[in-house]
Amino acid sequence: MLKVQTGQIIEFYSNSCCVASAGKEFKCTIQGRINLVVGDLVELKIVSSNDSLQGIVTKRFERVTALYKSKEKVKKPIAANVSHIGILVTKSPKTNLEFIDKWIAISKNASIEPFVIFNKIDLLQDDAFDEIQKVYKGIGIKTFQISAKLSTNIDELKKYLSERTTIFVGNSGSGKSTLTSALTGKKILSRELSNNQGVHTTSVSTLYKAKEMQIIDSPGVRDIGIDHLKPNEIILGFPEIMNYSLNCAFPNCSHQIDEGCAVITALKNGDIKESRYNNFIFLSK
Repeated sequence: MLKVQTGQIIEFYSNSCCVASAGKEFKCTIQGRINLVVGDLVELKIVSSNDSLQGIVTKRFERVTALYKSKEKVKKPIAANVSHIGILVTKSPKTNLEFIDKWIAISKNASIEPFVIFNKIDLLQDDAFDEIQKVYKGIGIKTFQISAKLSTNIDELKKYLSERTTIFVGNSGSGKSTLTSALTGKKILSRELSNNQGVHTTSVSTLYKAKEMQIIDSPGVRDIGIDHLKPNEIILGFPEIMNYSLNCAFPNCSHQIDEGCAVITALKNGDIKESRYNNFIFLSK
C-alpha cells in the first residue's frame, strides 16, 4: 500500500510538479484533472522514498487565497495561498503609477495584503521616492525603500516577511530575482532580454523557503489582465475613493461628471490624489 502524506507544491510544470513534504522534495505526477499551481497544499502518495523521491498528487486542499490572471473575462489561477504581494517600483525602468494601483486592486480583491518596495535607491538621490511613498502611506499601504543589489534595508524587509508567503511583481528589470536572492540566499537565475529592456526570470514558477518566510517567483505575474474585476470590485483598491463615494448623492454615481458627486468634490479639495483618481477611472472602464 502506498504511503499517503501532505505537502506543498514548490514547482509546477505543464503536467507534473515538485512537492515539498516532511523535509523532502518529491517529483510528482498528477492523478486525474486536478487544477494545481505553485503554493497549493496537496495530498500525495509516495511511490519511492529512497534515492529517487517520487510521488503522485491525488488531492488538492482548499485554497486560503488564490491569485488570478484573466483574459477576455476568463480567469486562470497562477499562485495559491499567498498572503502578501510586494509591488516593486523603480525609476529605471520606470514604473508607472497605474501599475501600482492595478496591483493594489488585484491584491485587495484576492484578500492578499499589498505593499510597495521602492528598489535601486543606491542609484538615486535620497528623496527620489518620497512623494510617491507619501501617496501610498496615506492610504495605509506599507512601503520600503531598498537596494536589493547592495542589500540596503533588506533586514527590515525580512522581518516584515517573516511567517508570510509573498509574491513579487514588477516590470522587467525591476529586480525581482535579485531581491529574491538577497532574501533567501539562493541564486535565482535570470537572463537578459534580447532587446536589452531588462531581466526576465525562468519560465518555471518556484516557491522558495528560507527560515520563516516563503517567496514565490513566477514569470506569469509581471503584468496581468483584470478583465474579471467589475468597477465595484476595482474600487476596493482605492479606499479613499470608496470612502468618499459613500457620500455621493446617488448610489449609481460614475464619479466623473455627476451632480452631487462627493468623490469629485474631494478631488477638487485635494483630499484624493489626481493620479489615483485617474487610474481608478481608467481601470474601471
